[in-house]
Amino acid sequence: MARSFCNASRMWGKISSLSYSSNGLSSYGPTKTARIPVLHAESSSRKCQSGISAGSESKASNGSGFSSLGDRVRGREVELNRRRIISHISNGSSRERMVAACGIAEFSTVSDYPPSLKSRLLRGEKLYGAFSSSFSTVVAEILGWAGYDFVVVDMEHGAGDTFAALPVLQALASTGTPAVLRIPWNDPVLVKKALDLGPAGVMFPMIQNAEEAQRAVDSCRYPPLGIRGAANSIIRASRYGLDPSYLSKCDDDLLIMCQIESLEAVYRIPEIVEVEGVDCIQMGPRDMRASIGLLKYPDDSRPLELLKSAEKAVQSCGKKVLLAGMSNPESSPVELFDRGYDLVSGIVDVALIRDAAVADLKKNKPKK
Repeated sequence: MARSFCNASRMWGKISSLSYSSNGLSSYGPTKTARIPVLHAESSSRKCQSGISAGSESKASNGSGFSSLGDRVRGREVELNRRRIISHISNGSSRERMVAACGIAEFSTVSDYPPSLKSRLLRGEKLYGAFSSSFSTVVAEILGWAGYDFVVVDMEHGAGDTFAALPVLQALASTGTPAVLRIPWNDPVLVKKALDLGPAGVMFPMIQNAEEAQRAVDSCRYPPLGIRGAANSIIRASRYGLDPSYLSKCDDDLLIMCQIESLEAVYRIPEIVEVEGVDCIQMGPRDMRASIGLLKYPDDSRPLELLKSAEKAVQSCGKKVLLAGMSNPESSPVELFDRGYDLVSGIVDVALIRDAAVADLKKNKPKK
């Protein structure tokens, strides 16, 4: 038992810090170091110094190469300490109480965010993502762990609001997957609530002209550049006030996407992309089809011609604007990337589950 305790304290002597994530406070995913409690175990390590060599000999004599009892003790100590820290954080403990209860010698705040979704795109990466309309945290985690580059949480056609979107963003953050929020409408109140959740990007549906695009950008900027309400000291986007760099980087990191979904909007693409702050044009092929009265006619090729003309309008503009789209019956993800798209959403989670369920029933359900 004494030997195992020495193994545990030896491990703590080697580990200088333990980082934690409270279910992922950043939309960009869990960070390597956020608020870091630095744990010191030098004194307990010195108390057991005489037993270290004996523990090493025990390891050497174990055919598996490690001490199973010591390994269990180490794992248990790590888990208990992690739980104590998170418990005190959740209960709003002061710094002094956490130091006393968890043996934390000091705190350090380190900003170590991964590259933003926007910066990756501006570097030339081609990113493949998915839409989430189910507002299921389990499905969101599956999409993230499966490897999608980003997930659009759809508050326009999905059933959820910002309150329902929060746990979905937290689930995606736990997998390191950036989230984009598609808001229901170009409304400053809806934008404010969405941005306070800390998404990597925000998608504005049905942008028809430059005036509407400017309104979208203004809703994303704090005064004097815009009209966004300020609560930066308590919102999730700033790690609830724990990230002092938030105000200096939020504009540069946020991907602002304007969706083109009508014949009128296609004609006005040149003026829309000239609005300062518009980073990306998202194509909406289904609503484009509807806008020319062909939603009920899936075999008509004119909507595809309209989509391609919209793509050329974006790509021919002198200003560099990203191009985003969704796969559709006329254009696969591979075809969209070949046509110059920077980011493509290939699936919608509810459709993916539906298709899998239908395929399973067709294959396995006994015939009556």
